[in-house]
Amino acid sequence: MASFLWTLCLSALFLAPGVISAPPKRPIDVPFGRNYVPTWAFDHIKYFNGGSEIQLVLDKYTGTGFQSKGSYLFGHFSMHIKMVPGDSAGTVTAFYLSSQNSEHDEIDFEFLGNRTGQPYILQTNVYTGGKGDKEQRIYLWFDPTKEFHTYSVLWNMYQIVFLVDDVPIRVFKNSKDLGVRFPFNQPMKIYSSLWNADDWATRGGLEKTDWSKAPFIASYKGFHVDGCEVSVNAKFCETQGKRWWDQKAFQDLDAYQYRRLRWVRQKYTIYNYCNDRARFPTPSPECKRDRDI
Repeated sequence: MASFLWTLCLSALFLAPGVISAPPKRPIDVPFGRNYVPTWAFDHIKYFNGGSEIQLVLDKYTGTGFQSKGSYLFGHFSMHIKMVPGDSAGTVTAFYLSSQNSEHDEIDFEFLGNRTGQPYILQTNVYTGGKGDKEQRIYLWFDPTKEFHTYSVLWNMYQIVFLVDDVPIRVFKNSKDLGVRFPFNQPMKIYSSLWNADDWATRGGLEKTDWSKAPFIASYKGFHVDGCEVSVNAKFCETQGKRWWDQKAFQDLDAYQYRRLRWVRQKYTIYNYCNDRARFPTPSPECKRDRDI
């Protein structure tokens, strides 16, 4: 959530009975190895500044990635990322949460590379019960290759909020009352990866990866995790309802945040599955709430 709201809520949450944690005024940056481990191609991960910053490397042989040591049911998760610079067509830099079984839940940031001079596309998606098809795409209002920016997910029983530098770019509300599944009982690990997807990532696969520009490098720091850590088979969090992200202030956006979200919608959104009648002649029920934003 926006930092000013967190600050306003701090004192109230510290005093509330039974509340065992409160949001930090800003994400706490910790070394990579405290919460994460590499998942494959270990030699394609480079470490800097005592492990507080890493780089993922993609070449014609392989990409690479990492995952959290723990699994989580709800919380706030963020990463400072600097995207692949230059000609990044065909590459995908991903930051996401995912459960572990075939009917998995998933919350996705996917950054789709492009030809030099063309903007990155940020695609978000939500999977429930193994089914996605809820893509939204935006252009960013800055060049994500020039410096680090913060990409965050707030996930609780009420909503999933995707944020870029504390600006909400998407809200996926809990619409179980409309018969729409919502991630609530499958613990998720946090993942990030850099990989080649030139069969679809850039202009639907028309633009292929130029391997003469390899290696491609995405940089990371600020490995912030503030979630309810549970076993991979847990169905609920024992402190459900008591953590800061469960409190009333985080069950919906405030008026300022909705204005920022509408700004993103009006100026930077280039695709919303709710408006795609070719793919979905009958929109999914949650799209009514999406249109009301």
